[in-house]
Amino acid sequence: MLTPAALPTPLTPVADPLFAAAGVELLLKRDDLAHPTVPGNKWRKLAPNLRPALLAGHRGLLTYGGAYSTHVRAVAAAARGLGLASVGVIRGEELAAAPRNWSLRAAEAAGMVLEFVPRSVYRELVVRGGEPREGYLVLPEGGSNALAVRGAAVVAGELAGQIPGLGERDLVCCPVGTGGTLAGIAAGLPPGARALGVAVLRGEGYLEGEVTRLHRAAYGREFGNWRIHHGHHGGGYGRVPAELEAFAAGFGRRHGVPVERRYVAKALKAVHDLAAARELAAGTRVTVVVTGLPDPLTDLSRS
Repeated sequence: MLTPAALPTPLTPVADPLFAAAGVELLLKRDDLAHPTVPGNKWRKLAPNLRPALLAGHRGLLTYGGAYSTHVRAVAAAARGLGLASVGVIRGEELAAAPRNWSLRAAEAAGMVLEFVPRSVYRELVVRGGEPREGYLVLPEGGSNALAVRGAAVVAGELAGQIPGLGERDLVCCPVGTGGTLAGIAAGLPPGARALGVAVLRGEGYLEGEVTRLHRAAYGREFGNWRIHHGHHGGGYGRVPAELEAFAAGFGRRHGVPVERRYVAKALKAVHDLAAARELAAGTRVTVVVTGLPDPLTDLSRS
């Protein structure tokens, strides 16, 4: 059985000297604590898709991802909890004969069947939004679709109940991989509040187009209260330069929050550097949405 998420997730104030010197208040929205097996933004995006899948009589879930995809693992765990089959189409046919990494092992342990395809084929499948398969609900790479956007919008609704006067001085920040979480947060914010996405991959222009597409799909309109910062992707998806690793480890030690490297660390580093450069106005209240957990191989004594 799939247990419900622990919502609303906690909101934690962070006392950090650099932010204080800049006159900026820092809060963490701990979505990493939402669910033990479908954590963070994966629960937000998956949950709205699961009920329609059951009502439609689907016997399984099919999705797409890379070798370390959190989304793939989350789909596998959710399917197992609901008694559904699951299939993960994985980028890179060379991985089929290779020893499974910890992420793919976890997906298989949850009952997911893995299908490895050449990278060129994978790109075509992702561009098409996936390939239909009888009896399966097809979820796109990263899980970002119209229902997922509406699920992510609940984050903003929770913040409105947790932050007094959420409005013009507020900036809600999240990492951006496929755009669904940012699209939902921006759509759910009250007037005056703004959303900042931090790109975790090279995608200037493309990611903006994806967020706009998702807004149209979910709400039939566009929103003007968001932007994407592209200066902290670290060289591309999955890249964790030494400077980012040092920052994440230091932040974790100082504040007692385990920091996931590929997404969350980049968002935290971005707002840290923007505050240090005084690019965030004094009086700004920044809430960073902690969208996921560190990899299990991360040495949490250092993070």
